Amino acid sequence: MLRIAIQSKGRLYEESMALLEEAGIKIPGGKRTLLVPARNFPVEVLFLRDDDIPESVASGVADVGIVGLNEVMEKRCPVGILKKLGFGKCRLSLAIPQNIDYQDRNWFSGKKIATSYPGILSDYLHKNGIVSDIHVITGSVEIAPGIRLADAIFDIVSSGSTLVSNRLKEVETVVESEAVLIGTDSISPEKRGILDELLFRFDSVQAADDKKYILMNVPQKKLNDVLSVLPGIKSPTVMPLADKEWCSVHTVLDEKCFWEIINRLKTAGAEGILVLDIEKMIL
Repeated sequence: MLRIAIQSKGRLYEESMALLEEAGIKIPGGKRTLLVPARNFPVEVLFLRDDDIPESVASGVADVGIVGLNEVMEKRCPVGILKKLGFGKCRLSLAIPQNIDYQDRNWFSGKKIATSYPGILSDYLHKNGIVSDIHVITGSVEIAPGIRLADAIFDIVSSGSTLVSNRLKEVETVVESEAVLIGTDSISPEKRGILDELLFRFDSVQAADDKKYILMNVPQKKLNDVLSVLPGIKSPTVMPLADKEWCSVHTVLDEKCFWEIINRLKTAGAEGILVLDIEKMIL
């Protein structure tokens, strides 16, 4: 059985569990315990603090884990990134009080910076030749400048609303982070087979993300015009209809270009356009 470490609570817990569910892996609900086996797949979930996950995978307590890239970089454990998962996106940034006139990163020379990520911050400062006093704290890092504990902070930023509410402004982005699946090379051949199936399912879920399945009726005389508009993943499917002067065209579109393409399809002659969500996509 493959053991996968997942954050027990916090920003990645719900999305990690949703990914397993979308991959067809049923984890019993109700009262959560430390270790929970899936009902229908040879996987068991180990619930841990996010900062304990890299070490648990590196030491073999868990075979793989889902955790933020920022935690992997900070802990510096001997683990590899098996897959970027596309959710939990955030950044690690330097922020200072809003009333300060900021010119460049040299402002941080001689300043005290509060953070929960001293390793990443130390590397950044060293790379840029900046000497600062790093003050390590856990919890509410963003309050440090307001209570004069530090001149600036280095912390996770998602929407930026927490910074604004504490009268801070983001001035330097150091790391772009997201949830990743981590593992090591020491996994057994038996578990490797389970992991390969898990990765295949994750790939299928990700491939369907932000995709729409499009069906439309097109006059035969307008078919080439419609096909020239479509940027589908492969050649669109064209099927005959009872009326020989019409056909049905099926394809997949990225949601980000959806409305632009739909309007162009209508102009080209497509009618009766049906748009469906895609749950999985096997490439």
